[in-house]
Amino acid sequence: MASFTTLLSLLTISLLSFSSSSQLILPIEKDPATNLFYTSLSIGTPHHTFNLAIDLAGPILWYDCNKNYTSSTYTPLPCESNLCNGNAGCTSCNGPFKPGCSNNTCGANIINQLADSIFSGDTGKDELFISQTKISGLLSGCTDVDGFSDDSPLKGLPKATKGILGLARTRLALPTQLSLSSSHKLPQKFSLCLPSSNKKGLGSLFIGDTDASFSKFQLTTIPLIINPFSTAPIFTLGDASYEYFIDVKSVKVGGEILNLKSSLLSIDNKGNGGTKFSTLNSFTVLHSSILKPLVRDFVKKASDKKIKKVAPVAPFEACFDLSTIGRTVTGLDVPTIGLVLEGGVEWTVYGGNSMVLVNKNVACLGFVDGGKEPRTAVVIGGNLLEDNLLEFDLVSSKLGFSSSLLLHNARCSNLEASGNLISIE
Repeated sequence: MASFTTLLSLLTISLLSFSSSSQLILPIEKDPATNLFYTSLSIGTPHHTFNLAIDLAGPILWYDCNKNYTSSTYTPLPCESNLCNGNAGCTSCNGPFKPGCSNNTCGANIINQLADSIFSGDTGKDELFISQTKISGLLSGCTDVDGFSDDSPLKGLPKATKGILGLARTRLALPTQLSLSSSHKLPQKFSLCLPSSNKKGLGSLFIGDTDASFSKFQLTTIPLIINPFSTAPIFTLGDASYEYFIDVKSVKVGGEILNLKSSLLSIDNKGNGGTKFSTLNSFTVLHSSILKPLVRDFVKKASDKKIKKVAPVAPFEACFDLSTIGRTVTGLDVPTIGLVLEGGVEWTVYGGNSMVLVNKNVACLGFVDGGKEPRTAVVIGGNLLEDNLLEFDLVSSKLGFSSSLLLHNARCSNLEASGNLISIE
């Protein structure tokens, strides 16, 4: 298969004519080893191309500015700048000036939720290049990854990546900065279309307006809700969460309401519970008291369809003989799972998103146990989001979702270089 760099170059060149003042487009690749997603952009002078993991909960774009990294257009952010929030302190460095080594510099919290630590770095301005469009004056964080011996800021991320592209509801997240940029002023929204594999092409991240080629898909719009208590690994007392939560009222299996403690689905007076999105979770993580009845009902309804249960394969609790499962346009023919949202709107999850092929003979229900006291009751992981178009409108605080594109005989990775969707073969 062609390398990601080659595919990126072809896609970037062809998308230039489709990028307008209201959107920028980045390609998305799925890493088969971690099942996580990453994109690519260039930073600095000379241009350094970075693969960056996509994190919906990431507060900032950060990258590895190791000892070999240089950029003549890099400018550190002074500690006294009103853009410096100060919660990462002020940094200094004894070595020669370079990105990641300067004095009186606003610190950056380098956050990777898969790592065991929070790391320190510098905040600075440099040129970014997206779809060969130069963007000046955007702030990002950088750190010398090789400088940490006990743990790594890159722990758990795809091996090809050298940082994280954060898309959270923060001032320094890329969509927010681009919406406030004097030279771009993109609409304060972004859209994700995550690929289920790379075999038919790459997925897309649209910053600003969604590409016109997706206009054929009707989006269902629901409110994004704000957890008034921060769910970040580091925060100031009184901060609200900058992650993306939705209000799930109940869960269905095979069209029937699941019998569970509904209060788990609500955010309590300490910020616990509720439902959020995470692209750094490969699979959807559930409170034990939600997973147990979900698995029980799913297994029963699968049995009604003559699907044979087999021994579980960690980390999954319900696995099945693949040869006993039929196929449909939306993937494996298994009981549907429905998330019933505010106003009775339902997000239906079909086999293409609910099931995981663990080997050539076994498919498992792709939900994992988050324990009896997780901070968030339902963490919707990447597997449930693949081949769904998701539009995050940060001004109206609303989410538009398409449901599975497989229903329309399309996939996120069917976005050709011309910008048009093609049918699945």
